[in-house]
Amino acid sequence: MADNFYGNTDTGKMRDNNEDNFIAQTIVHDKYIVGCVIDGVGGYEGGEVAAALARTAILNTLKNASGDIIDILKTAMAGASKKIVEKKQTSAEHAQMACVVTLALADINENKFYYAHVGDTRLYLFRDNSLVKVTHDHSFVGFLEESGRLTEEAAMSHPKRNEINKALGFDEEKFLESDYIETGESPFLPGDTLLLCSDGLYDMINSRTIAGILSSSHSLKEKSAALIDAANLAGGKDNITVVLIKNDKSPSQYEATRPVVKKAGAEEVITEPQRVEYIQKEVAVKKSSGAGARFLIVLFLLLLAALAWFIYKDYFIKDNTQTVIADEPAVARNSQVVQLSDSIRNSKSNIISLRTLFGNNPKIVINDSLLIKADTLIIHGNNATFVADSGYNEAAFIFFPQCKYVLLDSITFQSFNTAFIARNTSVHLKDVRFKNCIAPVLYAVSLPGDIYVSGVISDSALLKIDSAKTIVHER
Repeated sequence: MADNFYGNTDTGKMRDNNEDNFIAQTIVHDKYIVGCVIDGVGGYEGGEVAAALARTAILNTLKNASGDIIDILKTAMAGASKKIVEKKQTSAEHAQMACVVTLALADINENKFYYAHVGDTRLYLFRDNSLVKVTHDHSFVGFLEESGRLTEEAAMSHPKRNEINKALGFDEEKFLESDYIETGESPFLPGDTLLLCSDGLYDMINSRTIAGILSSSHSLKEKSAALIDAANLAGGKDNITVVLIKNDKSPSQYEATRPVVKKAGAEEVITEPQRVEYIQKEVAVKKSSGAGARFLIVLFLLLLAALAWFIYKDYFIKDNTQTVIADEPAVARNSQVVQLSDSIRNSKSNIISLRTLFGNNPKIVINDSLLIKADTLIIHGNNATFVADSGYNEAAFIFFPQCKYVLLDSITFQSFNTAFIARNTSVHLKDVRFKNCIAPVLYAVSLPGDIYVSGVISDSALLKIDSAKTIVHER
């Protein structure tokens, strides 16, 4: 295997056979790295057969893949499930077999990864010494843990830990439902590592131990061995499988500099208020010249660079002769808003856990908009609720155009006129609820000017409504 990906599996200390399987290789002329962990359902005869069938079917779909990557991953999962169902129908001894799968495709050149997931195998992102679980466990105990009702330690030893409600080969009809396969995509930055694993790892060692091993300077092969050894030392109650993928490109380093303006052949360092005043004066000069086209261009650039939220009318003050940007309201932010704002601004990984900041199931009162300019922001709410303060009529979040990827996970927005405003930002929602919000989301779409446009703008094309699943199968 190459230095930037590695996979390994181990029977563990208490099993006689290994029902896990994995994929760790490149495809499409080494353009993508495929990582996949497959866990045959242990309570059923034939879990090992199901895992092998899934591996072969997934590779057959991916080896000549082209087109939309998420669709390809879903097709691979569906094809694997179909192969298992077909085998069950012709083999009485394997009539109850199934498997759970987490599949990831890393594009190192584009700094992105894509994933598809069914069951309770897991995908983690390790960035800047922080470990974040990307996928959701499709199990009742997993739901309790993610919602904060169970601690990680309590979930690891829960008697119903191995009960799952989704798998490949369970129910062919339900598998066709649009939300059966969990999918997503995310930036995969230089220095990031993806960890895919079976429950034989995370049921034995906690996330702190996993992060400690991944933070070492050892090779991926050595880290994989260390993870498996740690799980075995903790008891090795199940098969243990680990796949690691690393973006081994060197991180770009940029030196922060203050804005400068040329003045009489010299450079003068100016402060932010001076910069805004300077730009406003420049705009005024352009306008007074009567060159309307140049004025519009300068004004457009000014608006993009200064404030992205003026798509919302309350952020403007209309004058008889011109439109100017209103000053920010003089609001004394409450302690929760200050704490959250500071955490987002100071985060090196751009990954925020509201449970870590505010405890389990927190209620966070918002009395001023949080302005997000980072290129990436992931907020794991763990059933947190953002509530608009009494008399507060603005948005909770405003995502600037330079913020290209946002993931909001397990969060409720309550009593806002608008929960968040975004423009040219890819906003991903997972288990997000809008309660008593007049216009939950304002999203501006850029369209070319002076031409006819045909198409459909529909919220149903952008969002899907998740429904609860009640089927439970024991592994």
